[in-house]
Amino acid sequence: MGGSGGRGYFSSDPRKVERELEASRETTQDQEYQAASNQALQSLLTEFNNRNADAIGRRLEQIKNALSEDIEGTIDLRFGGSVAKHTFVDGLSDVDSLVLLNKSDLVELTPAQVKKYFAEQLQARFPDAQVTEGRLAVTVRFDDIEIQLLPALRTSQGYRIPSATGPGWADVRPQDFTRTLTNVNAANGSKVVPVIKLTKAILGNLPERQQLTGYHVEALAVEVFREYKGQLAFKDMLHLFLAEASSRVRTPFRDPTGQSEHVDDYLGAAGSLERRLVGDALDRIARRIRNADSAQSVEQITALFEG
Repeated sequence: MGGSGGRGYFSSDPRKVERELEASRETTQDQEYQAASNQALQSLLTEFNNRNADAIGRRLEQIKNALSEDIEGTIDLRFGGSVAKHTFVDGLSDVDSLVLLNKSDLVELTPAQVKKYFAEQLQARFPDAQVTEGRLAVTVRFDDIEIQLLPALRTSQGYRIPSATGPGWADVRPQDFTRTLTNVNAANGSKVVPVIKLTKAILGNLPERQQLTGYHVEALAVEVFREYKGQLAFKDMLHLFLAEASSRVRTPFRDPTGQSEHVDDYLGAAGSLERRLVGDALDRIARRIRNADSAQSVEQITALFEG
């Protein structure tokens, strides 16, 4: 009676079949969630990349004209910072520019004298802008953008900029760090620079005391992803970076360019209140990503970028 065929699918343990079907559904749902999350992050990156390059160029040309007005010879401007490293996020990054003095009579002045000249010329030319002198640079805050101007002398090895520890000039090699970041980014499927942009966008919504400088974020990213072997996906890399950064910010991080002793001197000594505030904030953001993963909620991922 009956055929002699194999036991087949329907003769298996029904509880085992149910478990296998549930596992298959969960795998499919997770794959869909992962894909949707990464697509949402890609869409955000597209928005961040639509910065107004024309406005930046126009402002820099105005600045160059203002600084050159009363001196003999010429000066030149070079992009530095986030623009040079392609980690700029509109409204969330400073535009840094090296002001090369080599062909002008400013080259004979001290860094303090150069910065004073910059500040006076720019405030006179742009009375509605906020112009401030910092330890290394002069910052000009327009209504549409903020630009930091760093006096620099070109050398055979790199640049000479105002020293962070004394009244004179210091030799630095910012191009070495830019090259390192470029290499680390390429080794990780060109995903590191986008992760830096995403991180900057998230941190831009935090209270000022919980934020990191753009250069600090970039230096941390180089360290975290230098030997990275995980998934080359925006969400996974963003989560790892925030989790790693939450512990790394608690101790001083040496500056690879030599511009200062540490990239994070602004946070004080190891274990300072400032470091604890920043570290705890980063840890909370990393936990929010874990919670989003548990709930498979793309909305919770995109909510990270809402003010």
